[in-house]
Formats: sequence, structure tokens, C-alpha cells
Amino acid sequence: MHLNSKTVVVTGAANGIGKGLAIRFAREVATVVCADIDTAAAQSVAREIGGHAFTCDVADENSIKALIDHVEDQIAPIDLFCANAGILTLGGLDVPDEDWDRIWKINVMSHVWTARHLVPRMISRGGGYIMTTASAAGLLNQPGAAPYGVTKHAAVGFAEWLSLTYGHKGLRVSVLCPQAVRSEMTRGHEDSVASIDGMLEPEDVAQACVDGIEAEQFLILPHGQVLDYIRHKAGDYDRWLGGMRKLNQAFIEDS
Repeated sequence: MHLNSKTVVVTGAANGIGKGLAIRFAREVATVVCADIDTAAAQSVAREIGGHAFTCDVADENSIKALIDHVEDQIAPIDLFCANAGILTLGGLDVPDEDWDRIWKINVMSHVWTARHLVPRMISRGGGYIMTTASAAGLLNQPGAAPYGVTKHAAVGFAEWLSLTYGHKGLRVSVLCPQAVRSEMTRGHEDSVASIDGMLEPEDVAQACVDGIEAEQFLILPHGQVLDYIRHKAGDYDRWLGGMRKLNQAFIEDS
């Protein structure tokens, strides 16, 4: 899908990957809606690119529905929805249930709610495009961050389900799975295990997304090494787990 003259929504657009996406999409002469729980920051990005801003809390289904309704009714039908907003929760067996609930809503249920209220509209007019920001953790897992690894796996799984269920009806789906990207999420974690292959800038990731969307690729992998890791995992799962244990021991203290 080419982005020229398209209407694009980006959640989590106030900073990091989301801001990078909004700026890059605007260069493609797309109409960009910057959605974020941080109203002032979303408005700042929107002013910078000549786009629109909308306050949205992706942990709330009603807020997502309001975003979709507003754009579709007041701006234009949504051609591309970038479900980018997400959070990082560190820890393992010690993580409280309320933290699991919160990350599950933001990293997984927000995608379900988006699809629930948007996919039928897209299908009724012949199709559309959804890009989900997951993570390499959704393909490989994340030492030291069970809630993050688990929810990003679920995000990838839901994106796969959307594609296999609605692809024949014109819905195109991509899932973005980078390793570390410079953002508020990674601030203070620059030396984490996710940075083992380097930390990319948001604009580099945004360019990878434009290329992937134009090619209608399901997997968008800004860190090329991730594809090799996936192949190693599929080729010998036990050996791959052994390597991940070593990686865990190198970066994470035993808990």
C-alpha cells in the first residue's frame, strides 16, 4: 500500500517510534492523526507535521472507539491504523496481578478493541491496513521481563489471526518487531539485553515500516539479525533455549 493521500492513525504518537512514524508518514503526503494519552505532546507532534491530535487511552476500549469514530466521522475513512502504543513491565513471578492486568490491556486488548471497532468498517469498503507494533520479544521472548515477552507474543499471535481470517477480504496486516529503539520506554535501559544488536533511532524504524507497508510484508524487522534468530529457534528449539538461558544469566540476576 502506498501512503500518498491516505488517512493514517498512529497511537502512542507523542514520542519514540510513534512520533517517528507520524513524521515519516506525513512526508508521504498522508493525513496523520496523532493519538496519545499525553494530549499536549500529541498536539505538539500534530502541529509539527500539519496533522491532527486526539487524546486516547488505549487501556480503555471506549477511548479507542471514540478515536475511530472521530476520525471516520470527522476526518476521513481510516486507511492505515498503526496500533503502536505499548508499555514495558519488568520482572517475573514477582509482578503483581494489577501490573499484569494493565500491560495485558495495553499490549494486547488494545489491538483486539481496535480490530473490533475498525475491521468491519474496513471490510465493508473493500479493505484496509493495520500495523501492530509488537517487538522482537514477541518472537524471541525477553529475559527479565515476563509480562512484556508474554504480551508481545500475544500481540503477534493476534496479528497473525487477523491476517489469516480477513486477508481474503482485503485486510492487510503487518507486525513491527524491532529490538531496542531509542524512546522513553528504553530510557535508562540502554544497556539491556534488547540492545545487544544496537539501538536504532525512531526514524530508522519508521523508514523500515514505510518499506514494509509498501511491500505489504507481514513481518517488519528493522534489526535484520532477528530473522536469523527466528530461524535458529525453529531449527533447534532446545538449542535455542539453551542459548537464551545463557543470555539470561549474562544480563539478568537470578531471581
